[in-house]
Amino acid sequence: MSRAARWVVGAAALALAASAAWAALAPIASDADSREELFEIPKGTWARRMAGEKVELLPDEIRLTLGVRDVLLLRNLDEVPQVFGPTVMMPGQSFRLPFTSAGSYPFACTAHLSGQLLVVVEEFPATPWARLSWRLGGVWSDSAKHFRR
Repeated sequence: MSRAARWVVGAAALALAASAAWAALAPIASDADSREELFEIPKGTWARRMAGEKVELLPDEIRLTLGVRDVLLLRNLDEVPQVFGPTVMMPGQSFRLPFTSAGSYPFACTAHLSGQLLVVVEEFPATPWARLSWRLGGVWSDSAKHFRR
Protein backbone atom coordinates (compact mmCIF):
# COMPACT_ATOMS: atom_id res chain seq x y z
CA MET A 1 0.00 0.00 0.00
CA SER A 2 1.36 3.39 -0.91
CA ARG A 3 2.09 6.07 1.64
CA ALA A 4 -0.84 8.23 0.41
CA ALA A 5 -3.24 5.28 0.63
CA ARG A 6 -2.10 4.53 4.20
CA TRP A 7 -2.61 8.18 5.10
CA VAL A 8 -6.18 8.13 3.70
CA VAL A 9 -7.00 4.88 5.53
CA GLY A 10 -5.51 6.27 8.75
CA ALA A 11 -7.47 9.51 8.44
CA ALA A 12 -10.69 7.58 7.80
CA ALA A 13 -10.04 5.33 10.83
CA LEU A 14 -9.35 8.37 13.00
CA ALA A 15 -12.57 10.06 11.82
CA LEU A 16 -14.54 6.88 12.55
CA ALA A 17 -12.99 6.58 16.03
CA ALA A 18 -13.73 10.24 16.79
CA SER A 19 -17.34 9.81 15.67
CA ALA A 20 -17.78 6.72 17.83
CA ALA A 21 -16.23 8.50 20.83
CA TRP A 22 -18.63 11.43 20.40
CA ALA A 23 -21.63 9.08 20.06
CA ALA A 24 -20.62 7.27 23.25
CA LEU A 25 -19.65 10.25 25.40
CA ALA A 26 -21.90 13.13 24.32
CA PRO A 27 -24.96 13.55 26.53
CA ILE A 28 -28.37 12.86 25.05
CA ALA A 29 -30.50 15.95 25.16
CA SER A 30 -34.21 15.56 24.71
CA ASP A 31 -36.02 18.32 22.86
CA ALA A 32 -37.01 20.92 25.42
CA ASP A 33 -40.33 21.50 23.67
CA SER A 34 -41.59 17.94 23.31
CA ARG A 35 -40.82 14.33 24.02
CA GLU A 36 -43.54 13.17 21.63
CA GLU A 37 -43.15 10.75 18.74
CA LEU A 38 -45.86 11.71 16.24
CA PHE A 39 -47.64 9.36 13.85
CA GLU A 40 -50.47 10.64 11.66
CA ILE A 41 -53.23 8.72 9.91
CA PRO A 42 -53.64 10.66 6.65
CA LYS A 43 -56.94 11.74 5.19
CA GLY A 44 -58.29 9.23 2.71
CA THR A 45 -56.68 6.18 4.33
CA TRP A 46 -59.97 4.34 4.87
CA ALA A 47 -61.14 5.08 1.31
CA ARG A 48 -57.86 3.79 -0.13
CA ARG A 49 -58.17 0.58 1.88
CA MET A 50 -61.79 0.11 0.77
CA ALA A 51 -60.55 0.49 -2.81
CA GLY A 52 -58.27 -2.50 -2.23
CA GLU A 53 -55.00 -0.66 -1.69
CA LYS A 54 -52.70 -2.09 0.99
CA VAL A 55 -51.92 1.11 2.84
CA GLU A 56 -49.32 0.68 5.57
CA LEU A 57 -49.20 3.74 7.78
CA LEU A 58 -47.37 2.62 10.86
CA PRO A 59 -44.40 0.35 11.36
CA ASP A 60 -45.00 -3.05 13.00
CA GLU A 61 -43.03 -1.78 15.96
CA ILE A 62 -42.65 1.73 17.35
CA ARG A 63 -39.57 2.24 19.52
CA LEU A 64 -39.53 4.92 22.21
CA THR A 65 -36.89 5.86 24.79
CA LEU A 66 -37.61 6.99 28.34
CA GLY A 67 -36.53 10.57 28.93
CA VAL A 68 -36.03 11.32 25.23
CA ARG A 69 -39.03 10.27 23.15
CA ASP A 70 -41.42 8.61 25.60
CA VAL A 71 -44.82 9.97 24.54
CA LEU A 72 -46.67 8.40 21.61
CA LEU A 73 -48.89 10.89 19.80
CA LEU A 74 -51.36 9.55 17.23
CA ARG A 75 -53.33 11.99 15.10
CA ASN A 76 -56.35 10.85 13.07
CA LEU A 77 -56.62 13.03 9.96
CA ASP A 78 -58.86 10.48 8.21
CA GLU A 79 -62.64 10.82 7.76
CA VAL A 80 -63.46 7.74 9.86
CA PRO A 81 -62.82 6.81 13.49
CA GLN A 82 -59.70 4.77 14.28
CA VAL A 83 -59.14 2.47 17.26
CA PHE A 84 -55.88 2.34 19.19
CA GLY A 85 -56.00 0.00 22.17
CA PRO A 86 -59.09 0.88 24.20
CA THR A 87 -59.37 4.36 22.65
CA VAL A 88 -61.50 5.43 19.69
CA MET A 89 -60.07 8.45 17.89
CA MET A 90 -62.70 10.37 15.99
CA PRO A 91 -61.76 12.20 12.77
CA GLY A 92 -59.49 15.13 13.61
CA GLN A 93 -58.79 13.83 17.10
CA SER A 94 -55.39 13.08 18.64
CA PHE A 95 -54.41 10.55 21.28
CA ARG A 96 -51.40 11.17 23.51
CA LEU A 97 -49.98 8.21 25.43
CA PRO A 98 -47.02 8.84 27.78
CA PHE A 99 -44.89 5.90 28.94
CA THR A 100 -43.19 5.89 32.33
CA SER A 101 -41.58 2.47 32.36
CA ALA A 102 -39.62 0.39 29.89
CA GLY A 103 -41.26 -2.63 28.31
CA SER A 104 -43.14 -3.99 25.31
CA TYR A 105 -46.74 -2.93 24.91
CA PRO A 106 -49.00 -4.62 22.31
CA PHE A 107 -52.03 -2.67 21.11
CA ALA A 108 -54.94 -3.35 18.80
CA CYS A 109 -54.80 -0.73 16.05
CA THR A 110 -57.19 -0.28 13.13
CA ALA A 111 -54.71 2.03 11.39
CA HIS A 112 -52.33 -0.92 10.99
CA LEU A 113 -52.91 -3.56 8.30
CA SER A 114 -52.37 -6.44 10.73
CA GLY A 115 -54.61 -4.81 13.33
CA GLN A 116 -51.77 -5.02 15.87
CA LEU A 117 -49.02 -2.64 16.86
CA LEU A 118 -46.15 -3.16 19.29
CA VAL A 119 -44.71 -0.20 21.20
CA VAL A 120 -41.28 -0.94 22.68
CA VAL A 121 -40.10 1.51 25.33
CA GLU A 122 -36.39 1.34 26.11
CA GLU A 123 -34.54 2.57 29.19
CA PHE A 124 -32.71 5.89 28.98
CA PRO A 125 -29.18 5.17 27.64
CA ALA A 126 -27.17 6.27 30.68
CA THR A 127 -23.78 4.65 29.99
CA PRO A 128 -21.39 5.41 27.09
CA TRP A 129 -21.96 1.98 25.51
CA ALA A 130 -25.71 2.36 25.84
CA ARG A 131 -25.57 5.82 24.19
CA LEU A 132 -23.43 4.48 21.34
CA SER A 133 -25.81 1.56 20.80
CA TRP A 134 -28.87 3.84 21.03
CA ARG A 135 -27.47 6.31 18.49
CA LEU A 136 -26.45 3.54 16.09
CA GLY A 137 -29.94 2.04 16.42
CA GLY A 138 -31.43 5.43 15.55
CA VAL A 139 -29.26 5.73 12.44
CA TRP A 140 -30.25 2.20 11.41
CA SER A 141 -33.95 2.90 12.01
CA ASP A 142 -33.87 6.21 10.12
CA SER A 143 -32.13 4.63 7.13
CA ALA A 144 -34.59 1.73 7.10
CA LYS A 145 -37.53 4.20 7.03
CA HIS A 146 -35.90 6.04 4.14
CA PHE A 147 -35.44 2.92 2.01
CA ARG A 148 -38.98 1.63 2.72
CA ARG A 149 -40.49 4.63 0.90
